[in-house]
Parts: sequence; C-alpha cells; structure tokens
Amino acid sequence: MAQRISIGFQASPPLVTRVSDDELSRLRDALGNEGWHDVEADDGSIRLNLQYVLWLRVEKDEQRVGFGIAS
Repeated sequence: MAQRISIGFQASPPLVTRVSDDELSRLRDALGNEGWHDVEADDGSIRLNLQYVLWLRVEKDEQRVGFGIAS
C-alpha cells in the first residue's frame, strides 16, 4: 500500500510524494544518519541528503474532494 509523505528541508519547500510501506520503513531507519539516501517513490527516484532533512510527515487518510462523501 502506498503512503503519502511530506519531507521537510532546511532551506526549501517540502517534497510531497507517495512511497510503499517498505520504502517508508527504510526512510525512517535512515533518518538521523548522515550522507545520501535513495527513495523509490511512485513517481520516480529521489536522492536525499539526510543532513538537510528536518521532518517527515505521513498522511493518515487520502485526501478527497467532491460532494456526497459520508463522514
């Protein structure tokens, strides 16, 4: 299942993408380390310099737009 995530950096806007559960787990394990980390996202590969990653946000529910959505 793909998870929607946002990655925050020191000097640029956040990066929003979708990753698999396994890829999210690998990213979480890498955070706090130094160097580069490759992320395989649904829309392509991302190479992160972990030194500049400040935060990671994982969306709980997929966003929906429209009428008639039951709550």
